[in-house]
Amino acid sequence: MDNGVALITGGASGIGFAVAAQLGRAGYTVVVLGRNTESGRQAATALCASGIDAVGDGADFSNHAEVASLRERLGPLAEPEILVCSAGVMSEKMSKTLRTAPDEWDRVLGVNLLGVVNALSHFAPPMVAARSGRVIALSACLGRFSGPGTSGGLAPYRVSKAAVNALIRNFAAETGWGARGVLVDAVCPNHCRTPMGGPDAPRSADEGAETVAWLAQTDLENRQKFVGNVDFPLTGLLWEDQEIISW
Repeated sequence: MDNGVALITGGASGIGFAVAAQLGRAGYTVVVLGRNTESGRQAATALCASGIDAVGDGADFSNHAEVASLRERLGPLAEPEILVCSAGVMSEKMSKTLRTAPDEWDRVLGVNLLGVVNALSHFAPPMVAARSGRVIALSACLGRFSGPGTSGGLAPYRVSKAAVNALIRNFAAETGWGARGVLVDAVCPNHCRTPMGGPDAPRSADEGAETVAWLAQTDLENRQKFVGNVDFPLTGLLWEDQEIISW
């Protein structure tokens, strides 16, 4: 079974790797992209060992030129049906607004925000031209303006994820709220046991990946059946555990 290509940034480990495994088992060819070529290829080898059709590569997604070079290397695989933007970094523990060095702001915003911008710039245009595709970006509860986790601290991380939410909402509007065949959403996976989340987090990476994989494989009609009758398009939204949550 070949359902097409799913390209996952940050796919070499953590939630991104779990998303790749779930989509691979669903019949997609998965392109797992790490911070460098070696990490991506190692992840692809592990996926292939479990019977998944996987290709690995990598780039620094905060660097536009590196992503452009990656796109050229990937050839036809650079035109995916699914794009998952999972690459991310946490800011330093005590990174409050007035106590954070400029380099730390650059590092976190570079990966978490510009990484998504560069992924969209290089891999989303074929979807828009084909009027078909799914884009899912990993957000975080710490990037929300409502709900838990809004008490300050970790400033670069919080700001970067709030900006990702705004970017996804804006791109969904630019692509017609699903009317032109491209669905664009953000997911809050919650605190998961990953290299970034640590070994004591309450959720597994597989649990964090489930809503991402579900969104990647559902159209507006099936989302409507699952969520129920609503008076707005079921895309351009923030999701958690297959439910819509407030920004």
